[in-house]
Amino acid sequence: MPRKIDLEALCNQKGLRITEQRRVIARVLSEAEDHPDVEKVYERASAIDPGISIATVYRTVRLFEEAGILDRHDFGDGRARYEPSPEAHHDHLIDVETGKVIEFVDPELEQLQKAIAEKLGFRLVDHRMELYGVSLDRKA
Repeated sequence: MPRKIDLEALCNQKGLRITEQRRVIARVLSEAEDHPDVEKVYERASAIDPGISIATVYRTVRLFEEAGILDRHDFGDGRARYEPSPEAHHDHLIDVETGKVIEFVDPELEQLQKAIAEKLGFRLVDHRMELYGVSLDRKA
């Protein structure tokens, strides 16, 4: 699922001051095809600007998360992983053997979740689904 979200533009919309280092970190996160952890963001950002410290990345990621433009995930590997807050809802399937994360949307599943909430006397306002599995295509 393509999710090229311009974090720098979102920073401007939220009124966040955007320094050059924050701009680099925002670009790294906006262009990520995966769900990087802070160390991976630092590795990519410092390749662009060697003056960026790991502390700056931690502070910036926390700032973006608090501003509601970055989502934090825990996919069971002990690392907080990040993605720009999506414009449209999606769920995740995590391969427990490789760590690969697949984003998906299933309208039938979304309807079922809504129906379950209603059956239990609730109006669903939000949810997060993470499925964990192993690929059936891998040779033993």
